[in-house]
Amino acid sequence: MGIFDTIRAVLGTSAETDATREADPEDLFGMSTAYMTMEADLGYDHCGEAALCFSGVDSTRFDDAVETVEAILEAGEIDTGTGFHRHEDDHGYQWFVLEDDDPEDLVTSIHFAADQFIEEGFGSRLLAAVFGFERDGTDAYWIYSFRRGAYYPFSPKGTSDRNQQVEFKLQSVLDGELGLEDDESYWYPLWPDARGNHPWE
Repeated sequence: MGIFDTIRAVLGTSAETDATREADPEDLFGMSTAYMTMEADLGYDHCGEAALCFSGVDSTRFDDAVETVEAILEAGEIDTGTGFHRHEDDHGYQWFVLEDDDPEDLVTSIHFAADQFIEEGFGSRLLAAVFGFERDGTDAYWIYSFRRGAYYPFSPKGTSDRNQQVEFKLQSVLDGELGLEDDESYWYPLWPDARGNHPWE
């Protein structure tokens, strides 16, 4: 799932220290219109998945909070058909991965999960929400960093190179529609393990 030090730097203590504004789960709803812009203006389809990344803590109260989030997602699965599974990557980070053909349902489910973490007192454990898109074999992601309170684009080429042309195009088109990270040094990659995989796999 990416390089440990890189993820720790952007989503962990470094980003928390350098945070420019507090994260707001309501920011996630900006992706509802961004999906339409990505399709209409850029020709990208959503990939049918999105994911919420968080770091765990050895605490019974935290375990209870995660179980509450799972219960919310299970209720959503019955109501909207949004499937989900929980995944732990090779570096110990936790993911809730959601699957749905309706991007609105993905945004809503990610928001509910993030909001519940915050209500349970574990907002500081939230790292990123990741929304995936694809066009003609090119993968692109919008990553919301909870520690920076902003979105940034990421387009991997394989497992160690990025398509900056695509990223800057996404920035230019979505600027003003999403709350973007204006410091490009914080556009850290979340590398997939293999070409064609998503960062959460």
